[in-house]
Amino acid sequence: MQLSLLNPIRLTTRFRQYSHLLIAAGVLVMGFIQLGSLWNDLRTSGLSIAGLQNLSSILVSGLLSGAHRTVSGVFMVIMSIGLALRSRLAWVVVTLLMAINIAFWLAASDTHFLLGLLELVLLAALYLFRAQFNHTSVAAASIFSVGSLVLVTAYGVLGSLMMGTQFSKPIADLGTAFYFTIVTMSTVGYGDIYPTTPGARLYVISLIILGLTVFATAVSTVLLPFLQNRVHNFLVGKERTMKMSGHYIIVSRSNLALNTCRELHQRGKSVIFILDTKGDDIPDEADVVIGNPTDIDTLKDASGATAEAIMALGEDDATNAFVVLAAKELDGTARTVVAVNNTRNLEKVRRVQPDIVFAPTILGSELLAMALTGEEVSDKNLVDRLINTQK
Repeated sequence: MQLSLLNPIRLTTRFRQYSHLLIAAGVLVMGFIQLGSLWNDLRTSGLSIAGLQNLSSILVSGLLSGAHRTVSGVFMVIMSIGLALRSRLAWVVVTLLMAINIAFWLAASDTHFLLGLLELVLLAALYLFRAQFNHTSVAAASIFSVGSLVLVTAYGVLGSLMMGTQFSKPIADLGTAFYFTIVTMSTVGYGDIYPTTPGARLYVISLIILGLTVFATAVSTVLLPFLQNRVHNFLVGKERTMKMSGHYIIVSRSNLALNTCRELHQRGKSVIFILDTKGDDIPDEADVVIGNPTDIDTLKDASGATAEAIMALGEDDATNAFVVLAAKELDGTARTVVAVNNTRNLEKVRRVQPDIVFAPTILGSELLAMALTGEEVSDKNLVDRLINTQK
């Protein structure tokens, strides 16, 4: 009984897992179907401008019966690749094309029922499985955005050449066709060239809708994420994987950490803070990595392996010791510096074998005693006292 219940569940899960591939295959088939009649006509008329213009009578006579879909077939074939890769941009473009084709099909007086039915099925599948198309890689989106703009422009140029005699000023060359396409897609509408037949008007409407949609989609998938990242980095800080070397990593936002950062900056050194939360107390010239400082991956994000030193200057001695242990797992050349706040933890911290143990309370008490007893306090003496706290 359990096996019989599990099989349908597994089949449903498997179907949903590969639904994007099935939809991509269906869109590819639809694209080839739409390109079939255009290919036959082009073989007969040739690929010259005169041949394309001879096709206008064929396209106009069958525009409302579905012949206009041959142009969208190019989009279907190319965007099917994006659907197979689960591209969100490809999903938006194909869904729009399906809706436009179905609208033409419903308004037609002579329809292709099976073709329209297949488009309805694909449109329903695109809506039901829309969650599968969630890849919004900036690189992939950029490629498909540029490809979509090129295809829409080609659609406008070829379409205006095919219907060149159906405009107020006949379109008979590529320059005029390109000019009309850009003016129409940008919705400028100078009015020097405009459609004069119902078929040409429908074509111009489709060009405007496709142009605006592809442009808006390209902006939303490429430009907006880029601007959001820049604004986020500006407002929050440079929280990113650092690619640096010879820099200093400071863990904590304690007074000791902030003062150390200031002194290093005065000496022209680069500093990266590793913090668990954001804050306004970090100097603007310092880079910031947000994460757990005892996690080796966080240290890698700050290029810990190539750093000059990793300094655990927090107020919790245990956390400082764990930072040193994580730093030693990097197998880099960075020196480890640890601050000890409680004198009782000094020997315990030394067991993790940091390069330098800095105990402000011990050093401060020794310096105070030296000053009170008249003992000489020199720069060399200070360095010796600091080195004496090493492992």
